[in-house]
Amino acid sequence: MQLQDILYSQGFGTRRVCAGLIQQGHVQVYEGNSASAPVECTQAAMEFEAPGLRFRVQGEDWAYHEKAYLMLHKPAGTECSQKPSTWPSIYTLLPSPLRLRPNKASVQGVQAIGRLDQDTTGLLLLSDDGKFIHRMSSPRHHVPKVYEVTLKHALDDKQVQRLLAGVVLDDDPKPVRAAACEAVDSLHLRLTLTEGLHRSQIGGLTLPADLAPGQWRWLDEADLGLITG
Repeated sequence: MQLQDILYSQGFGTRRVCAGLIQQGHVQVYEGNSASAPVECTQAAMEFEAPGLRFRVQGEDWAYHEKAYLMLHKPAGTECSQKPSTWPSIYTLLPSPLRLRPNKASVQGVQAIGRLDQDTTGLLLLSDDGKFIHRMSSPRHHVPKVYEVTLKHALDDKQVQRLLAGVVLDDDPKPVRAAACEAVDSLHLRLTLTEGLHRSQIGGLTLPADLAPGQWRWLDEADLGLITG
């Protein structure tokens, strides 16, 4: 695969822009042992095996991903929308290439899987793989999501039972039932939902303690196994 096409597939701009980056000396490629220093490549048409390729663009290291699978620690005060109405978009937390990855669909780049409202924090998945997005967001697959809720008033067992039985939300007449509801203490509730707060877990994937609000990271094969079974 030509280097300019690799960069294009990863969201670094049009093929012309990618060729320009290469020709102007802004791209280095890690050859063989990735521990060695990257080698500058100024030939846009030079071919490489894309899977497993690591490269540096304008001083920042990247690895080739045929499809993008990410986790983001969503901070409060952000919207899961490309066109936010009041709060900043979560997409501004991502580097430009992730937002510009070419896609056969009408929208470029990675897309949030499901939505957390502006006040809700925690684990959010993003991808540009349409089949994966559908699988993870479809109610038929019932991927459980765990939310940590801090309460203003002390909780009693009767309230836990109500959540398990189902409650009606303001915007949906259909009751929403918790798959599990655990009173961690009198002011801390852990809810497991399979249908649409701080989201701490999706399937078997938990939000890493070292991933600060606003930070993102790639999902590896082990991570994907925890959420797809």
